[in-house]
Amino acid sequence: MSLRPVTIIGVVVSMLGGTSLGVAAFWSALYYEGEAHHERVLVSAAREITDSYVVEVDADDLVDNAIRGMIDGLDGHSAFLDDLALVVLEEETSGRFGGVGVEVGMEDDHIVVHPMAGTPAERAGIAAGDRLMEVNHTSLTGRTVADAVEDLRGEPGTDVHVRVRRESISEPLDINITRGTIASVAGRMLAPGVGYVRIYQFDRPTHTDLEDVVEDLQREGSLSGLVLDLRRNPGGLLDVAIDVADAFLIDGIIVSIDGREARSQRRFYAAADDIVAGAPIAVLIDGFSASASEVVAGALKDRGRAVVIGSRSFGKGSVQSVIRLGSRALKLTTAHYLTPAGHAIQDGVTP
Repeated sequence: MSLRPVTIIGVVVSMLGGTSLGVAAFWSALYYEGEAHHERVLVSAAREITDSYVVEVDADDLVDNAIRGMIDGLDGHSAFLDDLALVVLEEETSGRFGGVGVEVGMEDDHIVVHPMAGTPAERAGIAAGDRLMEVNHTSLTGRTVADAVEDLRGEPGTDVHVRVRRESISEPLDINITRGTIASVAGRMLAPGVGYVRIYQFDRPTHTDLEDVVEDLQREGSLSGLVLDLRRNPGGLLDVAIDVADAFLIDGIIVSIDGREARSQRRFYAAADDIVAGAPIAVLIDGFSASASEVVAGALKDRGRAVVIGSRSFGKGSVQSVIRLGSRALKLTTAHYLTPAGHAIQDGVTP
């Protein structure tokens, strides 16, 4: 009787707790017979590195680097998440984290920040477009946006020092900011009857926070129109984006998912409810609106529920599934989004 080959993910899971000797033993034992040529090549490479490299190689490092190598050959949105990266991802999608309240991005090879409304960064004097030079007296030269985000995060109530360069001022500015708890939704009245809601990203509490913000606006007066601002929104959780779109739709398709596996072929439909009772909606997007924000904009546009204003969105229409491997994980592209009219979000949403 031949043994059925297992996938490489299963191999990696088995390897996570093993020793360097166990790396080869685990992999070899799984393939007595059958077509497993590629896996055998990996087994042989692991054995040679373990046995012959000039210094001893840590088994966990060997596995991590092997997974990174496999992921690097895929699309730019798939990634291997080590222990720290997985914690950061979970914090980002929890919707309740300590920080200063800025959107961070790379523009013209500079790390640039934009303060969220009502956050510690805005209160401390950070302005949209400030170039971030230092965090806690450590230069950001040669570092990434992810590095800057990590440095800015921290426990609410703790202080962080930043140095920024502002286009209108010749000398850099030194600013101290006390971190706070950052939410993903903010809103205000633009004019009598016209509400404005900004969604910074789609995390777990976003849908509930949206409903709360809209209720607060409605207490100030009946809403005859709403501006939904998704500019510079990098996305977030698909199920939350579906809930947000559903909040303004009463029926029909919100988004379809098209993937290789049967479980990735899905359609999501709206329920009979509209939190603004049919009031006209304008959705604002730009080239930094991506992923979940494009799901919402595309759904409301295709269903005729909102007019979309701004510039073509980023075009990040792929679905990433987080597959846990112990304390690590794969963030793997498993499907693509389609708007209700069947347009690929990968091409961007056009106003």
